[in-house]
Amino acid sequence: MDSAAGRALWYPPRALGALFAAPPAPPEPLAALLGATRAAVLALLADPASTGDVAERLGLAPATASHHLTALRDAGLIVAARSGRRLHYRHTDLGERLTTLG
Repeated sequence: MDSAAGRALWYPPRALGALFAAPPAPPEPLAALLGATRAAVLALLADPASTGDVAERLGLAPATASHHLTALRDAGLIVAARSGRRLHYRHTDLGERLTTLG
């Protein structure tokens, strides 16, 4: 971009295009195994997300999202990494393989 102050390079925020997109539907076999909500949480974590992000995207209470994230983490399907004051969850290899069932 050119402006009166000089030139600047602008990058859109990561995952901006998916901000208002509907969450991905989990595969039916995965929903049958884990339950629809927990499978939806796992499918949503194709991109790292915080508890608040998961709650907002799926229309869950933050405590409910936290409960599902804890269960998935304890099962080894997701891992958490701290980014400042927030935890961002993402798939493990096993979680990734389960979401590609179908």
